[in-house]
Amino acid sequence: MPRQVVGLTLLPGNANSSFMPVEYTTAEPARPSRPLLAAMTAGFRLRCPACGKGRMFRAFLKVADRCPECAQELHHHRADDAPPYFVMLIVGHIVVPLVLVVETAYKPDFWLHMAIWPALAVVLALVLLPCVKGAIVGLQWALGMHGFGATATAERLASYGTPSATPAGTP
Repeated sequence: MPRQVVGLTLLPGNANSSFMPVEYTTAEPARPSRPLLAAMTAGFRLRCPACGKGRMFRAFLKVADRCPECAQELHHHRADDAPPYFVMLIVGHIVVPLVLVVETAYKPDFWLHMAIWPALAVVLALVLLPCVKGAIVGLQWALGMHGFGATATAERLASYGTPSATPAGTP
């Protein structure tokens, strides 16, 4: 258990009126070690962050309620607006430099710019959106956020390999 310095306190009867750090031991909830990079990579590949095998999505952007391979529950994710923001950032950093390079090197007509760049931006956004959402769900799983807690993972790991097995303590 880590020790934390909470503050300083005046020692009674000390002539120097010096302060001493006050320490106490905190009890943090046990959280299993989850590989962050592996979970985000599996999510980016549209796979379950827990086992890396099952499909994470049941539709284009609809996350499945649970992994078909390892039965990890995925319904508690809260990706919300983060994936579109990250996708806009990524697509902008890809398309804008390409526009500038093509314009300065070849100076094509305006109609050609309007035919290429919006279409490329839309295609990139549609391709990247599920991948980025999967990576964010993987991040949330690895950090134990939004219901991806320690007890659910411990029970899932106990029954890993046999999705039909019931975890300990459940009827």
